[in-house]
Amino acid sequence: IAVLSPSTMMKNGHHHAGAGGSPEKRRRTVRVWCDGCYDMVHYGTLQSAETGEGYGDYLIVGISKHKGPPVFTQQERYKMVRAIKWVDELVEGAPYVTTLQTLDKYSCDFCVHGDDITLTVDGKDTYEDVKKTGRYRECNRTQGVSTTDLVGRMLLMTKAHHSNIASSDYQQHTDNFGKGPRGSSPWTGVSQFLQTSQKIIQFASGQEPQPGDTIIYVAGAFDLFHIGHVDFLEAVHKLSEKPYIIVGLHFDQEVNRYKGKNYPIMNIHERTLSVLACRHVSEVVIGAPYTITKDLLDHFKVDLVCHGKTEVFPDRGGYDPYAVSRSQGPTSSHYFLSCVCVCFRLLYEARNQKKEAKELAVIQAIKSREEEKAKERTQAVA
Repeated sequence: IAVLSPSTMMKNGHHHAGAGGSPEKRRRTVRVWCDGCYDMVHYGTLQSAETGEGYGDYLIVGISKHKGPPVFTQQERYKMVRAIKWVDELVEGAPYVTTLQTLDKYSCDFCVHGDDITLTVDGKDTYEDVKKTGRYRECNRTQGVSTTDLVGRMLLMTKAHHSNIASSDYQQHTDNFGKGPRGSSPWTGVSQFLQTSQKIIQFASGQEPQPGDTIIYVAGAFDLFHIGHVDFLEAVHKLSEKPYIIVGLHFDQEVNRYKGKNYPIMNIHERTLSVLACRHVSEVVIGAPYTITKDLLDHFKVDLVCHGKTEVFPDRGGYDPYAVSRSQGPTSSHYFLSCVCVCFRLLYEARNQKKEAKELAVIQAIKSREEEKAKERTQAVA
């Protein structure tokens, strides 16, 4: 499913109703319908359509229930989609099969879907009705990412998706990009995504801080952008009447240093687009330094530095990376604030620890019962 960005609308000749120009030159508002499950939203879900057809001005997204067991709950998926800056309206519990009645109910001119095929249980195309009436537009599926690919990276524990131009293994991997008409890679679980300036332009707001804005800086991995990140950024956004939030994204190697294993699951280019798509984010620093320095704060004219209620890993020298901003107070030009937000990852880990403790208790109880039965049998034989 492609989500429409303002740049694509302008490129295709569509303007918002409030755009400049004389009324006679303004087109009527074109309403577009997109639907899907939207579980594990990634930049492929957010990617602007790159086809030559015009799409629209007002985007309505319907979230359906009809899919296998999701990773995120229904309410979490609603919140994730509402945080996408191009979504104008959300319809909860949308039907799995897109009908003309649905388009008419929400006054949509047509629906947009990717070029992947979706079928009902009886093998019918879910968009058959709207296709027959010409109220269907198709966009190319984003190459190099899918939910399946991301899950594969987690399960296979590979690091081949990390961006590391200094690595000979990575250089060998990039040489494979040009092989084959579809750019398929021989490495299992490796992303074929290639960052371009056009993709960044489509996702970026392009807005500079305005007088009176409170410039807030947050930094981190923001890997597999999820509901915890949305909650955190939403809380940061509420700290000021006119917030301008800058997100500093750490390079893959830095994230791997403090997270270990095969983290991050998404490389720096993929994480950049995921964060830029959030309506609370104004700007992204790609490859931000792990240690926040006075030079960085002065360069971006930062008023406030925020971090969630999560563990802060020391820098390579063993020092607090937020030491400079912590030493400042509200009376200085910039200061540190630890937001009252709990990372979704920590909640998930705590939940798993409780679940594991219960399971171990059950296993121990079964083992003790079996040992008791064996003892009784031995005594009976004696």
